[in-house]
Amino acid sequence: MPDRKPTKREMTSARRKEAILAAAVTCFIENGYHQTGVRDIAKKADVSLGNLYNYFSGKADVLAEIARIERAELEPFLKILGKETPALDVLEEFIPAYTRFLAKPETVVLALEITLEAIREIEIADLFTESRNTLIAGIAAVLGRGAKEGSMRQMRSHPETAHLILEIMEGTAFRHGIEDVELKALLDNELEFIRAAIAA
Repeated sequence: MPDRKPTKREMTSARRKEAILAAAVTCFIENGYHQTGVRDIAKKADVSLGNLYNYFSGKADVLAEIARIERAELEPFLKILGKETPALDVLEEFIPAYTRFLAKPETVVLALEITLEAIREIEIADLFTESRNTLIAGIAAVLGRGAKEGSMRQMRSHPETAHLILEIMEGTAFRHGIEDVELKALLDNELEFIRAAIAA
């Protein structure tokens, strides 16, 4: 049975929800999560407060939806990690691709803002933990495969090494965003460092 075409009302509703989410991200970037109120989001989205509440129960609900979207955005990177090509080749494709994604200016600012807020509110940290753990598990699996192939060293803990690799990528992205250092040079150094750390 073919998929049903969405109605005009459903399409309008989906566009309005997207506008609210885009407005929320803009507000979080410009003013910070803590300083942003639901009224600010509604005003930025050009919707009434009541209309916003038709889609989201509050600011935390908006952030939960942003976390869900972030998980969906990870799919292309998880596909890279799932490739059956040599493990070292997989990491050498994944690391620059994911670092470029992290280094987008809006991603850097939003990630820093959410990290700061997550330190204050454990519930916010929990929203983004699942995505991070999925990535770490994927990187750890590649490291384990690389050790079996003989291209990578056997680590004391592949998940802990995966954590470190992810933190290096995040640090590279943040440095590019904050210091405006050329990303290509940072990526070259990042890859060289990680390669030297894990190669057999």
